[in-house]
Amino acid sequence: MLSEDILFSPVRELSKLVKSKKITSTELTKAYLDRLEKYGAKLGAVATITADLALQQAAQADKEIRAGKYRGLLHGIPYGVKDLCATKDIPTTWGAAPYRNQVFDYDATVVKKLRDAGAVLAAKLQMVELAGGMGYNSADASYTGPTRTPWNLDYWSGGSSSGPGAAVAAALVPFAIGSETSGSILTPCAFSGVSGLRPTYGLVSRYGAMALCWTLDKLGPMCRTADDCGIVLEAIAGYDPNDETSVKRPFRYSGQSSTKRRYRIGVIKGTYERVQPEVKANFEASIEKLRSFCDITMDVEFPDFPWGQIVGTIVSAEGASAFVDLIESGKLAELQNPNDRWGGYSGMMVFAVDYLHAMRVRKIARKAMHEWLSKFDAVIAPTRSTVSYPINTTFNQAYPGIMSGPAVIGGTNAVGVPAVCVPNGFGQNNLPT
Repeated sequence: MLSEDILFSPVRELSKLVKSKKITSTELTKAYLDRLEKYGAKLGAVATITADLALQQAAQADKEIRAGKYRGLLHGIPYGVKDLCATKDIPTTWGAAPYRNQVFDYDATVVKKLRDAGAVLAAKLQMVELAGGMGYNSADASYTGPTRTPWNLDYWSGGSSSGPGAAVAAALVPFAIGSETSGSILTPCAFSGVSGLRPTYGLVSRYGAMALCWTLDKLGPMCRTADDCGIVLEAIAGYDPNDETSVKRPFRYSGQSSTKRRYRIGVIKGTYERVQPEVKANFEASIEKLRSFCDITMDVEFPDFPWGQIVGTIVSAEGASAFVDLIESGKLAELQNPNDRWGGYSGMMVFAVDYLHAMRVRKIARKAMHEWLSKFDAVIAPTRSTVSYPINTTFNQAYPGIMSGPAVIGGTNAVGVPAVCVPNGFGQNNLPT
């Protein structure tokens, strides 16, 4: 029986144990499968446990490692994938009742790349129905009900990658793959207390993943540490002829800084002043920690564009197009969340001129963002203005008087730049910030 200390270890530490043969992939996989069975339903985090496949892949990894054919840091390491990525002969439900019996005969590219890296698929993880594209406003937006943060079961794990966030936080898997259109990796990482990386648009192939918004969707790692995110991103990044938006350049990650110079960090004005007190205090403590190796510029003005309208218009129009058959069939009525049952119809009402205008403004905004970001190595803000929302309330009623989240999440998604989220403390009700 493996200890919880081992199961809560980051990927880099687990890989050392597996490579050195101190533990086998099969032992590790069985331990995580046990936790998936024990806690998955309680958290509402699991769509399908892929036990037979996992044990088969783990046995293969052990055989290869014994033979000296070590593939790298993910060899023999179990993981989970958000249930919008196709997995051959395993249900891919998109978190939604109309698709609960959907099965594909191929694997998504991200699943194939992880298999090639020797990783072990242990579970398909639950998600907000249709990745939230129909406009949900409460935590129950999945046909299996809400996913809960392990830190306090009365609170939500975040969306739309709700299952990956909760599963990694509770060590049901050591890492997971989530997706983001406008905050769906960053939010569950913040609410569940794990690290997440939303990659540059086009760096990771989306072939075989449910399309919500072709010009915004991204797949990325959700892990215990930012270092783990780099390890996983290296495995899944790269050009894919099946995805015409994928870029023809690899991503290489050493886990070490390539320079000894001090980094230039900008703190975004308006993102930390009117947040929950604990969020503000923990963020300011993070700034002080960064000062030891970074030059900090406070109160940097974020480029002034109507980010909410740009992203909202694009998501509504492209989402309605992606699910036009579902909308026209009337099967929206089968969705769990009341807002989702009519949200697609409003998306179909977006005028073509409004969509085209949003895309034109977005192009101007991308140029402005490039010029702004070129002044810094990174810019920082609290990922969310509050801790997680209670399960039994609508989001807009959870914390009156506090902005729901920094506009930078929408703005940076709109222009396709990457972001990384790391936990930095705790706030109200023992919930992470």
